[in-house]
Amino acid sequence: MRQQLGMNLPFSNTMKVLIGLNLAMWLLGQVILEKYVGIPFSRHLALFPGKVVLDGAVWQIVTYMFLHSMQVTHLVLNMLMLWFMGAELEQKWGRRYFLTYYFASGIGSAIIYTAGVWLYYWATGSSQGLAIPVVGASGAIFGLMLAYGILFGERVIHFMMIFPMKAKYFVMILAGIEIVSMLSGGMGGDEVAHLAHLGGLVSGYIALLVLTAWSRRQKSAKTKKKGPQLRLVVDNDDPKSKKDPQYWN
Repeated sequence: MRQQLGMNLPFSNTMKVLIGLNLAMWLLGQVILEKYVGIPFSRHLALFPGKVVLDGAVWQIVTYMFLHSMQVTHLVLNMLMLWFMGAELEQKWGRRYFLTYYFASGIGSAIIYTAGVWLYYWATGSSQGLAIPVVGASGAIFGLMLAYGILFGERVIHFMMIFPMKAKYFVMILAGIEIVSMLSGGMGGDEVAHLAHLGGLVSGYIALLVLTAWSRRQKSAKTKKKGPQLRLVVDNDDPKSKKDPQYWN
């Protein structure tokens, strides 16, 4: 996917840190320490729904976002999507709001996935999904895609580098693909955690509602605290101004 030609994509310090952490965790942690040294890096930091509930490994709902599969394309595509869409969202929202939304989408995705796998286990008795690790920033990325589709829905992007379409339709198509893939493949039907992707969309939408309401409340509180802003304007060239000053709100 690429954005319409001519658009400026800033590479902010936030993008550098997020992408750098993902690259370092993959190369130093998963490739060097785990694959060649033998340290079980992913065993403790990947998302295992069973361990999160039974062993209290709640940190995994955060750390899984910084791990990826050993296929380098998984890491590269996620980081490109993070940059393509996250850069503009950060520019519009600011660093604090963007990071809050990013982690809310990723953590929310992990919570929804874990809950879904446990519900599936209770309904069917299949415990396969409880022991399968989930890695990747895709849940948070899907949250970014939702926000991008809402805020820049009319912008034309190129799906698979070829097909031009509006951003809002791109997000709708991807969501539809994830739903169909999850229904056809089940919880453990293939190597992709489709429920985690959908969880990113859902948690991203919830985060948008909460953050928007909080932002409005903060602005309203500041306005009430400051009170009406009045200033006295006097035109010294007009003799009448000394008798009839004008107030502007």
